[in-house]
Amino acid sequence: MQTVRKLRKRSGFTLVELLIVIIIIGILAGAMLLVAGSGTDSAEATKIISDLRGMKSAALLYYADNPVNPDKPEVVDLEKYMDRELKDTDFVVFETVSKDWWIGHKTTKSSGVQGKLADRAAEVGLYGGDDTKPTTSTVYAAGTNGNNVWIKAR
Repeated sequence: MQTVRKLRKRSGFTLVELLIVIIIIGILAGAMLLVAGSGTDSAEATKIISDLRGMKSAALLYYADNPVNPDKPEVVDLEKYMDRELKDTDFVVFETVSKDWWIGHKTTKSSGVQGKLADRAAEVGLYGGDDTKPTTSTVYAAGTNGNNVWIKAR
């Protein structure tokens, strides 16, 4: 009897064992895709915030160079104060009646990016608004108050 058992020694995995391993790997890969998507949205939101802060700094430098007659700058006027070239189609500058300058960024990104921006809006100082002007009384909230995210520059 012992000789028969020695002859029937297993030399590999069964089909059920292989299927279980493949299913576990599939579940782990799916979870990683969800985490990677969230990380991409967070990185894009951080890039937008960084670009807005850079444009805000450029607006303050523009104001320092033109203190006597500080007309509202255009995006091309601010580019010379930036350390890298930006797509001017993503930004807009707005001047209020009280001569405040606002820098806007078009947030036509996914709802995940807009959600990450909304999560950080209060601590960063982001406001909502449409394509032409900010809503200065409303902190940015994803998709509820316009397509642009605004930051006060001056």
